[in-house]
Amino acid sequence: MPATSTVRVGAAPPAETSSRPIRLKRGEHPTHTGLTGFQRWAWRTFRARVLARAPDPGLEENLVKAHMRVRADEYLATVYATTVVVGIATLVAGVAVGLLFVLSGVLLLGLVIGVLLPVFGTVGTFFVLQSTPGSRAKDRGRKIDRKISPAMSFVSAMSSADVNIDQIFKELGRQKIYGQVAEEAAWITRDTELLGVDILTAIRNGSQRSPSKRFQDFLQGVVTTATSGGQLKPYFLLKAEQYERENKLEMLQRVETMGLLAETFVTVVVAFPLFLVIIIAIFAVIGGGGSFMIDVLWGIVGAMIPLAQFGFIFFMYTLAQEMT
Repeated sequence: MPATSTVRVGAAPPAETSSRPIRLKRGEHPTHTGLTGFQRWAWRTFRARVLARAPDPGLEENLVKAHMRVRADEYLATVYATTVVVGIATLVAGVAVGLLFVLSGVLLLGLVIGVLLPVFGTVGTFFVLQSTPGSRAKDRGRKIDRKISPAMSFVSAMSSADVNIDQIFKELGRQKIYGQVAEEAAWITRDTELLGVDILTAIRNGSQRSPSKRFQDFLQGVVTTATSGGQLKPYFLLKAEQYERENKLEMLQRVETMGLLAETFVTVVVAFPLFLVIIIAIFAVIGGGGSFMIDVLWGIVGAMIPLAQFGFIFFMYTLAQEMT
């Protein structure tokens, strides 16, 4: 039985490659990703509507990049079903809340809530679900970019020991410390060992489905270097040094951004509300503002200051997560 050809680091690829049948280890069975009960109901209900539309290649690409194991038509049927369910729920809630306000004598507010709640609930749900695959793909891309520098150090270390390129990606896929980079490498190994694809084709396919531009460039460089007869070991070392420099620059920029946010926090959240409270309190006492100034003061203390603090905490937490 012919075996899948391998590419040794520092050597050009063979002229011809051969595929092999898919084999599993003894006692193992192929696994599949099943649909939930709600997804199966959505597919049965909206199948005709989904299939009547032209396929959306962008949605299919985002699902693959986000590693969401569902077909584009099945996901679109789930979006339609969820939108209908949320629309019915928000319509009932809007009518109930609107009637409460109408019976309380607030006619205009009741009508506004009764109309806007189902409209915004339905439209918002549809657009949020439609954009979820793209958002998840971008999030995976950011996670890959954060871990690509140490992952390339691992790859360059293994290439220095003259390890075959397919074994390098196989071992990289086992190192869960590298996060989404390890998952991308594991998919490349899946293509070679389970689907019988040669290593260069698997790397090329991995480049096309990766959500990270930096990882795409790295994989394309591997294929170009190998097919042109170049040496992969110097390429890996060069990429490891390049990503290390870029990672240091990005870390420096994030630290500077966090320092700027800290200074802004002191000015906007600490000093400004303090002066504002003092000024409004003086106006309330001297200027005769009465209860209106007191209400404004309560709004600043009870809403403005906490929301500003939570906003800065969220931004600082996001930047700190990106640095890990």
